[in-house]
Order: sequence, then structure tokens, then C-alpha cells
Amino acid sequence: MHVAVYVPLLVPLLAAAAARPLAGRLPPAVATWLLVLTAVALALASSAVLGILALTALVRIPLVESLGEMSGPVISAGDPASVPVAIAAGALLAAAVTVACRALWRRAAALAAAGREARDLPGAGQVVVTDDEAADAYTLPGMPCRIVITAGMLRALSQPERQVLLAHERAHASSLHYLFTTVARLAAAANPLLRPVAAAVGYTVERWADESAAAATGDRQLAARAIARAALAATAAPPRRRPAAAAAVLGAVTIPARMRPAGPVPRRVAALLRPPPQPQLLLLAVAAVLVAVAGVSALEAARDLHALLEAARAAGKA
Repeated sequence: MHVAVYVPLLVPLLAAAAARPLAGRLPPAVATWLLVLTAVALALASSAVLGILALTALVRIPLVESLGEMSGPVISAGDPASVPVAIAAGALLAAAVTVACRALWRRAAALAAAGREARDLPGAGQVVVTDDEAADAYTLPGMPCRIVITAGMLRALSQPERQVLLAHERAHASSLHYLFTTVARLAAAANPLLRPVAAAVGYTVERWADESAAAATGDRQLAARAIARAALAATAAPPRRRPAAAAAVLGAVTIPARMRPAGPVPRRVAALLRPPPQPQLLLLAVAAVLVAVAGVSALEAARDLHALLEAARAAGKA
């Protein structure tokens, strides 16, 4: 195998560095799809490479060599990974699979709980107004999704701003944004280097909803003002807890403090005060090339491993 086998383990670092610029420069819907697909592809490629490296340690075990009738010296000569590196790769792969499975279980449980909570909300309409004095608004996943707005939030906004808020939450519901954040978080669970990418997806779905609200009302300045006022009202409101299911589904991705960017609300407001972003083919092409390089490197590593095992088997039978 060639040292290119390590490329899929390094590309997520580039993706993490590029996530925020991509989130800010591309149309939100395009950025969301791009970031989610990138996260999935890189998580799969890096996991595949860890599996390939771990397999090189497995085939060096004398019992495995004898059962496969393979030549140990041929494997050692053709494999660039040392035994400690291969063992470390196996440990990392096991940890990644364990963490990803736990994340999948917890996310599925949270979505199921949110669906039950959405069904149990009073009334038959999509929008539910609660008597809570704290300012809050959120969308609960379900069949269908339900929008919860508190009385405190309604009092904090003017009538036109309420329309922006409703359009924003309806965009979350109609576009099923919780599915995008779910997939991105699962990819980040499998590869922690992708956590900034998952955090960027959390931002782009909000921007997606912001742009939908601005388009629905036809007034970008009104949308910016409504987003800012809603955020200020929620910050100034008395402490409260969202229902556990809502908190689990809607909670932000946690990233280390040193990696956290500036607050997302000012960025969202500033974006609404500018013209809508346009697609940038160069950025899309660069992102596609990076993902393709990682995928091709993983496939090439698998091909090289297969060739190495075939050569070791031929030498072992000679």
C-alpha cells in the first residue's frame, strides 16, 4: 500500500477549516447539502481507511498467516503501516463505531420522543402557542412537525415580525432540517474532526430558514430585525427549560471553546442585511475535489491491500 492511505484521515482537517467559509459564502440550502454530503463521505472514507490499516495488523498474526497461507515477509515489506499504527487504527475504528452507534441510538430516541411530544401538543393546527412568559420558539419533529411559540415571544415582536418568525419555523418544518443536522451529527460522532462541519450545518439550516422567511415576507431588513429581536428576547427572558425531547433534538453541537466561532445570530442578521448569496462554482468544485480525493485514496488503499494479500498468498504457496 502507498502512504496515500493516510489522505482520508487528513482531509477532514481541511473540511473543518473550510466549513465556516462555505457556510457564509454559499446559498444556505446549497451549503447545507454540501456540508452534510461532505461529512458523510469523509466519515465513511476515514472509517474505511482505519479498517484497512487495522486489517494489516490482523493479517500479521501468525495464526491468520498460516490459515490464509500467506507470506509474512511479503506483507511486512509491502505494508507502510507499522504494527503499532495498525493496532492504533483498529482501536480508533472500534471507538468510532461505538460512539457512532451510541449517537444513533440517542438521536433516534430523541426524535421518537419529540414525535410523541408533537402529537401530544394541544390543538390540531401546526402552530401551538403556550402561556409561557419566557420568549421562545422552536419546531418539534414529528408527523407532522409542530411549531411551538410562547406568549412571551409573541409579546416581544410586532405583528410583521411575528410573520417572519412563523415563516422561519415553517421553513424548518417543511424542509425537515432536523434530518440534515441528525446526519451531520452522526458523521461527527464517527469522526470528531468533523464536528466543526456539523456545527456549520446547524448554522446553515438557520440561515436557510432565515432566507425562506425573508423571501416569504419580501423584506430582508424586516427579517433581520425580527431575528435580532427574537434572539434578544430569548436572551433576556427568565431561565426556563425546553422539554427534554426538544432540547435533545435542537441542541447545538458541542465543540471545544477554542474552536467556537463568533455568535451565529449577528452573522445571520448581517447576512440578511446583504443581498442573498449566489452559488460559487469554484468553491463547490474545490469541495468536490477534496471529497473525491479522499474517496479515491480509500479505494486505492483497498485495492493495494487486496493486491498485497494476493501476492502474500502466492508467495506463501510457492
